[in-house]
Parts: sequence; structure tokens; C-alpha cells
Amino acid sequence: MIPMPAPDPAIMARRAEIQDALRALLDNPGDLICEGLALKVYETDGLSAYRQVPLAVVLPRSTTEVARLLAYCHDQGIKVIARGSGTSLAGGALPTQDAVILGVSKMNQVLDIDYDNRCARVQAGVTNINVSNAVELENFFYAPDPSSQLACTIAGNVAMNSGGAHCLKYGVTTNNLLGLTVVLMDGRITTIGSEAMDGDGYDLLGLFTGSEGMLGVVTEVLVRILPKPEGARPMLVGFKSEELAGACVAEIIGQGIVPVAIEFMDKPAILASEAFAKAGYPTDAQALLIIEVEGSELEIEAQEARIQEIAGHYDPVSIKLAENATQAEAIWRGRKSAFGAMGQISPDYLCMDGTIPTGKLPEVLSRIKQVGEAYGFQIANIFHAGDGNLHPLILYDANAPGEIDRVEAAGEDILKICVEVGGCITGEHGVGIEKRDAMMLMFNETDLQQQMRIKRVFDPLWLLNGAKVFPLDINPADTKGQRIAA
Repeated sequence: MIPMPAPDPAIMARRAEIQDALRALLDNPGDLICEGLALKVYETDGLSAYRQVPLAVVLPRSTTEVARLLAYCHDQGIKVIARGSGTSLAGGALPTQDAVILGVSKMNQVLDIDYDNRCARVQAGVTNINVSNAVELENFFYAPDPSSQLACTIAGNVAMNSGGAHCLKYGVTTNNLLGLTVVLMDGRITTIGSEAMDGDGYDLLGLFTGSEGMLGVVTEVLVRILPKPEGARPMLVGFKSEELAGACVAEIIGQGIVPVAIEFMDKPAILASEAFAKAGYPTDAQALLIIEVEGSELEIEAQEARIQEIAGHYDPVSIKLAENATQAEAIWRGRKSAFGAMGQISPDYLCMDGTIPTGKLPEVLSRIKQVGEAYGFQIANIFHAGDGNLHPLILYDANAPGEIDRVEAAGEDILKICVEVGGCITGEHGVGIEKRDAMMLMFNETDLQQQMRIKRVFDPLWLLNGAKVFPLDINPADTKGQRIAA
């Protein structure tokens, strides 16, 4: 089980007083949640095997409200954890018992759209898909598209530097931002970046993107929007083995071809997704690639022909091109619903998030299979193959004694493999609590101390999401460490 800091008894003793003070700071007193089942909704996030009920939840609707709340918590020494929609798969929004959850879900307005300069300003609680929905009529879109895009917020995307299926061509969140409005822990409001394509001075925008809510609370985001391509078409390519599919990906990228997306699914994922979405996936294949190309019709046909030629080197069991918009939508519906569909074959899963060089895919897929066999777990693979961002799903039962400890050990072994082949421990889910101790696989203590110095510049009292990212034995947020309740 993953350890968490012991709650501060002085804060816990003042629970009622703190809740009353928070209520008075909100424009709408009903935006405070502090008791009963409503509070339990916030006890966990996507890493759902772990849970703790927070001290209180506040749901502000403006930057000025956020500033008031943070200033009070700073003065009183109260921990704060920012939360979008709670879709974090690494425990990034998991509360501690003495912390206030600051949710941005009610800050959900699109504030301004500037088509001439190809940008939109949105509040932090706008969902990922609703950015694209807001600009769709003018034939624009927002490129990053996590599988949870129907629910996940832009603030959460910024915190974890989220990607998605189309990040191969368009990049992850950091490549699609122009500016942020951030409230620091002491209540000061600052603006980072602007509509300009580049700015002078330090790259604070890059620093805050992926900082997992530890430096400040994002309240507004200036995103890039892009004109939609002339056309796009996915294809399905089935293979006799995971290793052959991985080798095909490596050659496509090695040949300098950059499709808009290359997604990988193995046999368990294929079967679960097909049973759920009826997308027309080849159920006789051991592995499947979804490869999408875009451009004019001539460009699409040329790319498809080249990719089919490369795929032919790896003895595919099937190649199927989407013939119309309905088939294309079905292909992506199957992929986007794949994580949820796994619930049909396992009560729980731990979704890992490592990144490797694409040339190492065949080797790493083989080694991941060996990890599953060694621990007695089935592992399903669903991931962004084009940029080597792996998402092995270790299937287990959280109610079975000892399973959580074993599944965490298996996950750590997978991350070790990623690092050994020249990769890293996260691609888009962040570190959170899940991979906190795995930071030592990539960094020595000097490296981590330097990163923590940056944290102290913005949050010297270590009040913002303090129990995340850094191992607890060197983390100022904890001196005792207790086991988190499952």
C-alpha cells in the first residue's frame, strides 16, 4: 500500500472553524461541501484503490474567489489540493485528511475566442472536448485529446501535461498552450504567457505545465486552436503477435512517416472493446494498430499506400480502411472506450504510464508479458504507440488479500524496464502518489532536491499538493508517513 502523510492534528481539531471560514469566503455558500456522502465523492480519483475523505471541498467560480480561498489557507497553514474532474490515473488529485480540495468544475466558461490569432481563453474547469466543441462551427479544433476528454478539465490537462491519440503529430498539452492565469498559494494572481507565439524571459509556461498542481492553481488557460484538416481517415491493421505490431510501428516512425495517430491494442483489449463498442476490430488478431492519416485525398491515399507497404513486411492478418465517416467514428469509439470496456473482464486494473523509444517496442512488449507471467497477472496493453507512450493495464482484484501490494510491485518492474531502455516513468498521467517512489529510478537525491527548490520558490510552506511526486523520505510534506486506507 502507498504511504501518505499523517494528518495534522491541530488542523483536524479546527475542522468546523475552518469550514465556516471557507463558506464565508465563497460568493455562493452552497459551493462548500463538508459532510456526508457529498464529501465522499471527493475521497479518490482515477487511481481508485486508494481513498481518504478531505477536510472540505470548495468549488469557486472565479479567479478572485480562488485568490481569497488560497490567501486564507496560506495564512492558516492549511493544505490545498486542486482538482479538475478527478480523472487522474496516478493519484494526482487524491486528498489528504487535513487538506481542502479546491475543485475548478464550476469555472467552466469559454471566455473568448480569437480565430485570427488562433487561440481561445477558457476557464480552468472547461472540459477538453468542449474546447473543440466551442470552435467546431468555424472549422477549428483543440488538438490534445486524452481518452477521458469527455470529462477531464483543461486545468487537469495542464497539471499533468496530458496528451492523447493525436499527440504524435500535434504534441501534448505544453505544445498547445499560449498562456495561463495562476493563483499562487499566498493568493497573488499572476499571468504567464500571452497571445504572442513566443515570449522573452524564463519559460514559466513550460515550468507550470506538468507541475501537478504543486506551484499554483490554474484558473484560466489560453490555448492554441487549429484549423481542421481537409480530411482524415483511420485504418485497422491486425497482427499475429504484439512484437510484430511493435516492429511495424518502429519502422513507420523510422521511415520518417508521421501519421496523426498510431494506437496499439492487444488481444484482451481488442476483445473487450469489440464486445462493448462493436467497432469492427479483428478479433482473430493478437495485436491491433489504429493508424490515422490526414490531409487532402491524394495525401491520404499516398500515406495509406506507404503504410500498407510497411505493414506488409510484418505478416498482417488483416488491413481494413475506414470507408466512411460512420466506420471512422466506430474505430475511434472503440479506442476511446477501451479503458472502460476492460471492466467487463476484470474488477480492477492499474493503468501504468511509461514512455520508451519506439525502436524498443518489440523488446519492451515481450518483457511486459514476462512481468505479468512472473506475478500471475494478465496485462492488457492499450497505448499511444507512435510516440512510445505505454499504458499497460495490470488486471487484478482490489478485494483479494495482498493483490494491491503485488500489483504495485509489478507496476514498478514495468517502469524499471522503461527506464532501462532509455525511457521515463510517465508520458501524460503524471507522477502523483502512484510513481512517487519510482522517481528514484530516474533521479538521484541531488536531482530531486533541485526540483524541490523550485517548488519552495512558489510554495515555501509546502501547502499545495505537497504529498505528491517526491518520495516521502525526502519530502518536506511528510515526516512520519502512514499507510493510506484502501
